[in-house]
Amino acid sequence: MVLDQAKRLAAGGSLIPAHLSYRAQLNVFKAQCQRAGINRVHGLRHRYAQERYAAKTGWQCPARGGPTRKQLTPEQRSIDQRVRLEISLELGHGRAQVSAIYLGR
Repeated sequence: MVLDQAKRLAAGGSLIPAHLSYRAQLNVFKAQCQRAGINRVHGLRHRYAQERYAAKTGWQCPARGGPTRKQLTPEQRSIDQRVRLEISLELGHGRAQVSAIYLGR
């Protein structure tokens, strides 16, 4: 089953095969998406991040019209920081700052 194969691949911590660089795997991914008729796939990462943020915080991210960091209470800022790091890790990044690209500031 395809899902079982994906789980085995992801168990290693990376979806990029060891023999490929990030750029090479990205090209493989884009080619497969193009053959399937799926275009502009990076936008899916933005949507995923924004939906996860709303689900985990209870409010929209700044990129979707939610409050900016300056508008959050201290408690909300703590939640915001934790959730941004979680989402960043889910997207394969290691820094919460990277999530600003997907979520806004």
